[in-house]
Amino acid sequence: MLTLRYSHRPLRFNFPARTSRGALTEHVAWYLHVHDTAQPSVVGLGEAAPLAGLSPDYGPGFEAQIQALCAEFNRRALAELLPEHAHQLVGEDLPALRFALETALLDLQHGGRRLLYDTPFSRGEAGLPINGLVWMGDAAFMREQIQKKLADGYSCLKLKIGSLDFATELQLLREIRAVAGPDELTLRVDANGAFAPAEALAKLTALSEFAIHSIEQPIRAGQWPEMARICQESPVPVALDEELIGIPAEEQTALLSTIRPAYIILKPTLLGGLQRTLQWLHTANQLSIGWWLTSALESNVGLNAISQFAGQYVMDGFPQGLGTGQLYHNNVAAPLHIQGGALHYNPQGVWELPE
Repeated sequence: MLTLRYSHRPLRFNFPARTSRGALTEHVAWYLHVHDTAQPSVVGLGEAAPLAGLSPDYGPGFEAQIQALCAEFNRRALAELLPEHAHQLVGEDLPALRFALETALLDLQHGGRRLLYDTPFSRGEAGLPINGLVWMGDAAFMREQIQKKLADGYSCLKLKIGSLDFATELQLLREIRAVAGPDELTLRVDANGAFAPAEALAKLTALSEFAIHSIEQPIRAGQWPEMARICQESPVPVALDEELIGIPAEEQTALLSTIRPAYIILKPTLLGGLQRTLQWLHTANQLSIGWWLTSALESNVGLNAISQFAGQYVMDGFPQGLGTGQLYHNNVAAPLHIQGGALHYNPQGVWELPE
């Protein structure tokens, strides 16, 4: 019989992580532990870490929802539950929790070793190229991060923009390009919806001077006609991020067909798990829209699940957004490490089981 319980850990940032929704100093991760009573030492682990101001399931009642899930799961006295059936117990309004249950079941299915897929990445034979993330802050703080990422060998940087005055942000990009041209370094920017629709195209034209690969979410989500116009006219390719959150499966084709972005950003914690992410991925492929996977400030448990998924479905060496494992000084210990701008996994490494 399967048994489900939970634990949690307040993750503490190494620095105040500034976003367009404010600065974060702590982020609570909740962990689902599932095991078969016949083999109690084999535990599947999944993480639910909803984000304040962004996740539909973030709020003071989240622990009660986890408790209700565990109670219902255990009441059913299940002999088996496949990962793809996690939706039977967790609705679309709880995407982070569905991601946690799905990945816990997937981990259990594969022996409770945090090896969710058999790929060159999970076997430790190949790394996943990732973008180096430059957080919002004052110009000196951002400049320091940029210099370190370049020294660490990243070939793709992503800058959060929209918190400084625009002229300062352009100057930072100018400094980067003075050091590394487009052939050496790919530049992505993320506005987190900071631009007003009326000013977006003028700002995108200014950004295009620096050979920007893409801009994530230039305007707030929910403005489909305005976003479609910007995607059509922008000199910088547009990627949708927050736009995808809360969109039911039956509307995702309509969204992408209407807006026609160059890319979409796939965050399983915000989209409702790996199966829902796979649906977005397939729809994007059908419409010839590019995509990449990004973690959403999970601890190493969630980051590992997304990375293992990426190892299964990413085929082209396109940099993913999976460089958030070093944000916390009390992260769950895991055999993940970054080297030369790529994320690597050591299958012989030791995992901490959060309690």
